Amino acid sequence: MPASHSHITAIIIGGGPAGLMVAEQLSNAGVAVDLYDAMPTVGRKFLRAGIGGLNLTHNENWPDFVARYGDKAALLKPALDSFSSDDLRKWVAELGVDTFVGSSGRVFPVEKKAAPLLRRWLSRLRDKGVRIHSRHRWLGWNNVGELQVQRSDKILSLSADMVFFALGGGSWSALGSDGQWLTHFENRGVACQQFRPSNCGFNYPWQADIQTQYLGSPLKSIAVSICDDDGAVWRQRGDALISSYGIEGGPIYGISAPMRDAIERHGQCTIYWDLDPDRSLEKLQQAIAKRRSKDSIANVLRKQCGLNGNKLALFKALTSKVQMADIGGIPSLIKSLPQTFVSVRDIDEAISTDGGICFTALDDKLMLKQIPNTYCVGEMLDWEAPTGGYLLTACFATAAWAAKAAVARKTD
Repeated sequence: MPASHSHITAIIIGGGPAGLMVAEQLSNAGVAVDLYDAMPTVGRKFLRAGIGGLNLTHNENWPDFVARYGDKAALLKPALDSFSSDDLRKWVAELGVDTFVGSSGRVFPVEKKAAPLLRRWLSRLRDKGVRIHSRHRWLGWNNVGELQVQRSDKILSLSADMVFFALGGGSWSALGSDGQWLTHFENRGVACQQFRPSNCGFNYPWQADIQTQYLGSPLKSIAVSICDDDGAVWRQRGDALISSYGIEGGPIYGISAPMRDAIERHGQCTIYWDLDPDRSLEKLQQAIAKRRSKDSIANVLRKQCGLNGNKLALFKALTSKVQMADIGGIPSLIKSLPQTFVSVRDIDEAISTDGGICFTALDDKLMLKQIPNTYCVGEMLDWEAPTGGYLLTACFATAAWAAKAAVARKTD
């Protein structure tokens, strides 16, 4: 059993996965924990993620997994190494929740729901003495550095031996993650980056026939790519979705960062669809060569190229009459069909966000340099990652990393 440090007190602001993981680690060490959250119940965004099956983590080769965090990979690696995807699965198993690896390598609870896991987790935290205070909104600090928390019509002034902020990013405000806390840190002189949408959809003015016939229909088994300003090619494969406003879905989310960046810098971005990623350009050229002379272009696209339904509609919407008439050029377009976007969906609709507390404002244990014994964890830090379990894993990992470091700092 770990040594008890019940004489040490801790306050956690934020009751999402990161905040709850901090509470888990601190209570394991016997620290007296009070957790405050503005919403009526904790874990609301976590429960929302469960609607899609609760993708906890990914079974990817570990170096490749860490690389998913882009330019923040090196900064996050110590935390990720200390609480890896394997560690996360073991922790979930300790809660009595079995997991499985899907065909794509994504890891889910067998029940594919968040509620059973959250219920067991909260029960264990309460058994360990964690006190959860809902409907308590953090308002910043007072002039002597105490935390100001509003409960109904009262404002409480709070302090503790250690403080953890796990306030989430800037999307899904209805679930409590509104990003309004950023101003409080900026007022304290903490370096921050403004939030930007990540893992998001993009606007596109579809033609009427697509709107009426294919709205909400998935573009199955496609690939999409973009070349960023550094010459790197981003490519994602999966199922995209035609929406009322434009396009969304896993492959789009996977390249949303360079798409967003290109729109910010150049006013637009161009992506390239591969509508038949299982066939090479040469195979498509050979298939078209077998067409009958009487076949119309529409029949060529359907019979020789295998384009039907929304794929065919997408192809027609993004090509000119001249391009359609050039039979020889069709295979190249199927493998690299350009589409240009000029705007991103609203940040509140994004699955996650880029921006938040800069790593330059933190030490290597995620403690604020300007405010000793105060830590920031989870999505409120300035990093982003694609969907696929990477978001939740980093939230859990940074929380566990900072909490263990805080206990060690206080007990050394």
